[in-house]
Parts: sequence; C-alpha cells; structure tokens
Amino acid sequence: MRLAGLKARVSRVTRRVPGLKRFVSKGENRLLVHGNATRINQVWVADITYIKHQGTWQYLVTVMDQYSRRIIGWTLSKSRTADVTARVLSAAIKNRGYPRGILFHTDRGIEFTGSEFQRILDKYDFKHSVNRIGYCTDNAFMESFYHSLKGELVRKTNFESLTHLRKEIGRYINQFYNNVRLHSSLNYMSPIKYEQSLV
Repeated sequence: MRLAGLKARVSRVTRRVPGLKRFVSKGENRLLVHGNATRINQVWVADITYIKHQGTWQYLVTVMDQYSRRIIGWTLSKSRTADVTARVLSAAIKNRGYPRGILFHTDRGIEFTGSEFQRILDKYDFKHSVNRIGYCTDNAFMESFYHSLKGELVRKTNFESLTHLRKEIGRYINQFYNNVRLHSSLNYMSPIKYEQSLV
C-alpha cells in the first residue's frame, strides 16, 4: 500500500440507538445446523442498517444471496416496518425468478417476524432462521456488507439531498459492489462474475 501511495481509512463502529429494535423470543438459528450456503439460491440473508442524513435516520434494507454475496434486493426508507421489508423480499424473489424452499436468515426484529413478512416466506416455502439473542455475528455476511458500504461510501461522502443519498447507494450496490468489488472468498471475483463463473 505504501509503494502504491494508498492510505487505509478506519471506519467507526456504528452504535445503534437503544430502544429502536424489538425482539421476539420465538425462532431458532437454523444456520447453526444447516451451515453456510453451498450454491446460489440456497441461503439468503437480510438486515436493516441505520444511515443518518441531515439529522434524520434513514433505514437501508438489503437481501443478499449468501453464497455469491450478491445483493439481490434493497431499499432506502424513512421507516422500518414489516411492509418495507416485505416489499424488499418480494423484489428479491422476483429478481431471482421466484425460487422456493430457501433458508432465509435475519435478526429477530419485528420487521422480519411480523405476520405480513411471514406470509411471503410461507408462500414460497422459505424456512426462517434468526440470530440468537445477543449474537449479531450470526448474520456476519450482512454485517460485513454494511461495514464495507459505510467505510467505502457513507462516511466519506457529503450527500446533498436524500435523492443524492439514494442514488449513490444504488450506484454503490448495483454498479460497484455487485459488479466490480472483489472478494477473496469468491476467488477474487465480484458477486455477479462469480455467479456467471458457475454456469
């Protein structure tokens, strides 16, 4: 890095606002038994992260195919409800050609355990898996993505408007992360190139 004139930038750890997330006691971490994905459309993971813009929280919801690390659905919203997460899940299902029987892993937030969201999971025979309480590392793939997004985009950019923020997140996910960003775990390919290599 020194020879190439590159400098590392350390990202701050995001502290979630206390009281914003509610948990339910039901549900189990099926990934502990199943293990990580061995093919695409086998395990999907999802989460919500907070992005502060001009003093107001915006909520980024993303769905990832765990095997290829590809983001297959996302939205930026001013609210965090089961309606928002259900729309993102529906979009991801459509984008992937309406697969069935996927193991779908999230945290225990009401946005993922609410009846509206659960109806979509049931419709496509998805098996819901949830983090153990207090173990955010159970969803390490999504946590890693959010760390990259915030370190590579959010914390170095001055967003002039909410439209600008949404546009830049879309560019980061669709043009850079999915198409260009290399992953050592994917033989140094981007998620889309990795999926293409499997055909």
